[in-house]
Formats: sequence, structure tokens, C-alpha cells
Amino acid sequence: MADPHVVPQATGSHEATGEHLHRGLQNRHIQLIAIGGAIGTGLFMGSGKTIAAAGPSIVLVYLVIGIMVFFVMRAMGELLLHNLDYKSFQDFCADMLGPWAGFFTGWTYWLCWIVTGMADLIAVVSYYNFWIHPADPTDVQALSLVLGAATLLALLGLNLLTVALFGELEFWFALIKIVAIVALIILGGWLIITGFTAPDGTQASLANLWNRPGGVFPHGTEGFLAGFQIATFAFVGIELVGATAAETANPTTTLPRAINQIPVRILVFYVLSLVVIMSVTPWDQVNPELSPFVNLFSLIGIAAAASIMNFVVLTSAASAANSGLYSTSRMLYGLAHKGMAPAPVGRLSRRMVPAVGLIVSVIFVGSSLLLLLSDSVMEAFTVVTTISAVLFMFVWGMILVSYVVYRRRHPEAHARSIYKMPGGVPMCWVVLAFFVFILVVLTRQEDTLRALLVTPVWFVLLAVGWFAVRGRVHRDDSHTELPV
Repeated sequence: MADPHVVPQATGSHEATGEHLHRGLQNRHIQLIAIGGAIGTGLFMGSGKTIAAAGPSIVLVYLVIGIMVFFVMRAMGELLLHNLDYKSFQDFCADMLGPWAGFFTGWTYWLCWIVTGMADLIAVVSYYNFWIHPADPTDVQALSLVLGAATLLALLGLNLLTVALFGELEFWFALIKIVAIVALIILGGWLIITGFTAPDGTQASLANLWNRPGGVFPHGTEGFLAGFQIATFAFVGIELVGATAAETANPTTTLPRAINQIPVRILVFYVLSLVVIMSVTPWDQVNPELSPFVNLFSLIGIAAAASIMNFVVLTSAASAANSGLYSTSRMLYGLAHKGMAPAPVGRLSRRMVPAVGLIVSVIFVGSSLLLLLSDSVMEAFTVVTTISAVLFMFVWGMILVSYVVYRRRHPEAHARSIYKMPGGVPMCWVVLAFFVFILVVLTRQEDTLRALLVTPVWFVLLAVGWFAVRGRVHRDDSHTELPV
């Protein structure tokens, strides 16, 4: 029996009566979804803490992580285009490494986005609080929590409609982010060129990157390494373009184009924006509890602009949460169609979206509001972002290991590939070693170590779950049992 989840790749057509995910995402949607994945809450909300920890050297931190993640994306791109029946990286992990890998990758990616959605919702509450309680934006108010919950429910309602609407929402969300960051870079560049002096006497200058106390590495090696935690989280979601493969029209053109633009996005959106922020607002004046993008305009006395930027970072966090709901529901859908998740999450609504999976994901993401009842915004944000970063590195690692197996098993496919990964297998091992380095770094700070120690529990639960379901695991297209 053919699986309705599979849409023929050669023609992109399918009977309208089948229950399947529609290829409703066009090239402009995918390009902007990829950009949105590269500009997340970790940059807007978390860069204040990373700047405080690492000073100007944080620019180097973002650059290094961005380069490493780009190679993950290239490996993913070659694998997805190797077999157009792969609907996401979960499929090629199962194919290359075995059904257990599909189970571990699929469920971990679901949790990745649940935890990331929690971080995004915490950020949304924080941004509402900027307006509701301007005297102390870090003191979370009840109204901010209510507005955060309302935003999550609104995103659920929109996601329950059609995938095309999701793509349209992400298109405009990402466009707002792009325009805002470009405007920030242009305005910041103008302030630097004109030597703008803030009300507190601080003058905008590139020299602020190296002439402040401590220079480029004000906290030494320890501070530089501390910057890797939330900086790693800033890149989570960059692989989302690989989770949209089943709903992407013309993937052979669209996916490579989206992936190839990642280095330019990293240079513009991360490096340039942070250089501008620390030139106008010296790193030692950045409040780690607030978004430096908003704080920059507050410090230079442009209150209206600060509110506009707060709106931008609010839409950014909502956009990231929206992506999380999309991704978790689709991953649950794929797991259910392999017998790896309860059947209800694998059913589509009349509008051809996995409604049950969306509702389940919203319930889990909404639980993050409980964290804000006991912790500060940044404490809660640090815990969930550390867990998220570790889980995402596991998924990225599985993509790289799958690529290594693919190269050994299908050398002829790599030889004729139109989208070969630069550096090949040796680069995979370099990036995997880098991820191990990040894990070691996370043990050096008390707050990140605490969160890191929680993550092994998840993999123990997954192991138990795998032994419980492996007897009924089957392929999407044949519903025949897979060898375990």
C-alpha cells in the first residue's frame, strides 16, 4: 500500500484525494524561511549575554560556528538531493544508519523545537515586558505572560490553516527581520561615520571594538569560550530548510540556492550587526539581561526607534516559534507514518495539515511560561537554550555521520552529484570534533553545566522507547517491517 505521505518527486503531482503533505512552499518561501532560520532569537535576545561574556571577540565566535554549521548544511543538501524521496534528514538518517537513527533523530528534532519554542516564547514575553514595564523590563508582569500565551494560540490558529499560509507568514516575518537589520547596520554605520555622541558621552567609533578595557578579549580565554553557548543556539533552525523538503516545489533548484546563501547571511546578519552594535554601544555598556538591538537605540536616546526595534525582535521570536510549531508537527507526522509515534499525530486535517501534532506541540511549548514564575527571563532563557543547543548538535552530528556512511556506501552517487559537499568526509570529522569541543565548553559554566546534565535523561528515554516500538516500525511507502 503506497504511503500518502510520499509525493512523486519527478512530476510534483499527486491525486488530490490522497492524504499527503502538499508542496505548497514556493522558492520565495524557502529562501526567506532559510534566512529566518539564520536570524533567530539567539541573535536578538541572547547576543547581549554573549557580548557581556566574550566582549568584541564574540564576532569571531559567531563566525567560527557559522562556518561549521554551513558544512552541516552542505552535507544535508547533498544527501537530500541524492534521493528525492527523502522528505527530511530524518529519512536519510534512517536509510543510512538504520531505523533506530530515524527514531532518535526524529524524536530529538521534535524536542529540539519544543525547547527552542520555549526559548522563543520566553523572549516574546520579555519583549512585551519592554512596553508593559519599561522601568524594569526584566521584572516579568502578568499581562506579559497573558500576551505571550495569546501569541502562541494565534500562531496555532494560523498553522492550522494551510502550509502556504505558514510560508507566507514566514516570508513576511523574515522580511521584517532583514529590513530591520539592514536599517540597523546603515544607521549604525552613519552614527560611526559622523562620530555620534550619546547622552552619556559615549562616542560611536570602530575603535570601541579594541580600545575598551581588556581589548578584543576582555575576559581572556574563559570569556571567549563562554560565548559559544548562546552563540550556538543562535544558529539553531538553520537546518529547517531540510525539514521542508516534502513540501518544497522544485527542490533540486531551491534547496542548493537557499544553502549557498548562508555564508553571506552570516557575514551580514551576525558579523556586521554585532560590529555595529559594539561600535555604537561599547561592549561593557551592553545590558546582558536585555536585547542589545533594542538597548542600542535606548542608549542613544531614540525612544521611538527602540520601540520599533522591540517590535522587530518580537516578530522575530514569534517567527521562530512559528517555525518550531511547523517543524515539530511535521516531524511527528513522519514518525507516525513509520510506526514510531502514536497514529493520531500522523493524520491530516481537511486542510491537509497535521492538526493533532500542532496542538500537542503548543501544549509543550506553552509550559515554558511556568519557568518565568520562578526564574528571571535570562536564567530561564539560558537553561532552555543550552538544552536546545545540545540537542541540535546531536541532530547535526547525525546528519554528518549519515553523510560519512553515504560516501562509503554510494561512491558512484557522490561522483555524479550536482551538489557535492566541500571538504567531504574529512570536513565531517572536523565539524564533529568541533561539536565535542562545544560540549566541553558547556561544562565550564555552572548554569550551562546544569542544563547539560539533564540531556542524557532524554536519550535514556529514547532508548527505552525504541525497544518498545521497534517491532512495529515500518517503511513509509510499503508498511513492511524494517530490519532492526
